[in-house]
Amino acid sequence: MRKIVIASLVALFASSAFAATCDEQAADKKLAGAAKTSFLKKCNADAAAATPSACDAQAAEKKLAGAAKNSFLKKCEADSKATSAGNTCETQAAEKKLAGAAKNSFVKKCVADASATK
Repeated sequence: MRKIVIASLVALFASSAFAATCDEQAADKKLAGAAKTSFLKKCNADAAAATPSACDAQAAEKKLAGAAKNSFLKKCEADSKATSAGNTCETQAAEKKLAGAAKNSFVKKCVADASATK
């Protein structure tokens, strides 16, 4: 269990570092609006693909193989993407300076749209 937590934390910090790097790159390129959103989505996806996932570490810790491993990875990665989409949508809401019901509505629609495109 301890190794799973450590692997999850390492993946979280790595993805946070990549997100910060993508944000910095977008700022350096002076991107805004849809161009920034598109760039961040691609940059974060590329970073996630390059980083070993916490899901792989968890599957290895549980000694899963075959269909059980594939099923676990599929669910784990879907859960991870939902969390990532939620964080991205929260960031966009903050950039738009939304609050209260407007923020909740925006984030809910944003997450639903992100889930539909994956």
